[in-house]
Amino acid sequence: MKKYKVAVVGVTGAVGQEMLKILEERNFPVSQVKPLASLRSLGKSVSFRGETIPVEILSSESFRGIDLVLFSAGASISKEFAPRASEQGCVVIDNSSAFRQEPDIPLIVPEVNPDAVVDFEKRNIIANPNCTTIISIVPLKPLHDYRRIKRIVAASYQATSGAGAKAMQELEDQVKEYAFGREMTVGVFPYQIAFNVIPQIDVFLDNYYTKEEMKMVWESRKIMGDPSLQVTATCVRIPVFRAHSVAINIETEKKITREKAIELLSSFPGVTVQDDPANRIYPMPWYVTGKDNCYVGRIREDISCSNGLNLWVVGDQIRKGAALNAIQIAELLIKKKLI
Repeated sequence: MKKYKVAVVGVTGAVGQEMLKILEERNFPVSQVKPLASLRSLGKSVSFRGETIPVEILSSESFRGIDLVLFSAGASISKEFAPRASEQGCVVIDNSSAFRQEPDIPLIVPEVNPDAVVDFEKRNIIANPNCTTIISIVPLKPLHDYRRIKRIVAASYQATSGAGAKAMQELEDQVKEYAFGREMTVGVFPYQIAFNVIPQIDVFLDNYYTKEEMKMVWESRKIMGDPSLQVTATCVRIPVFRAHSVAINIETEKKITREKAIELLSSFPGVTVQDDPANRIYPMPWYVTGKDNCYVGRIREDISCSNGLNLWVVGDQIRKGAALNAIQIAELLIKKKLI
């Protein structure tokens, strides 16, 4: 089997670290890993397959001889360096929002639109969708294929890890401050996150939706290949460390019963059904953390809409919502003999 030289940009962050972990777990055919990060990571090292590898500082010269580059840094870094990697012959899989809406760059969830990956050759760049979009769209795909979804109404309950390691630390610090009767320190979020929910993720746009909410709208349509799909979302930050939850209501062209939905979801790759109301079994972030699949429960027919269905979906946004999806895209490229 051919092996690949793989660079990971943003390797010292939560998603970058998870990428290394998943490359190792899934025995990805790596001949060499090149860990890349900003100047702040000078002197750090990472571990891969029992080897300690020094982190290199990202530059325009970082991609020579590399086959595949996984970007887990922010959009500004991707916009500057992803085209440079592409020009040097690397295949780029980018986890940021930099290229998701560009028409000549595919936006891929391997379980949902694997055939669209072939379009990457136009620019040698593939975009990884927003974490909440990925977690939501995987279980919606088999339902959409069966009865075509006309409308999606989503409310997300997003963990602090979606805002980075400092955000997780802020939640932990605030809980400790509360326990000792001290004033809670606010820094990463505009308000305290401990014992609170904040109904804003990213900036507000002219239509009063946040950018995070509109990402779900734009990305769902592109991934599903259906520009007429009606999507609305409300995204909320909650005091949970890891794993996002999404309450989803869909309206389909023809009715899907609860029983049929469970049948479709249970047989779809990347989905685990946890739905046993009598025994209080349903997905929860604490138990889904570290898992690869999207977990679905609280499946019920909508009593207010004849063709409506309600779902409760939980997924680890650092794994399936980011690092795992990126590596699954790379595996898809290998399977299709595109790299």
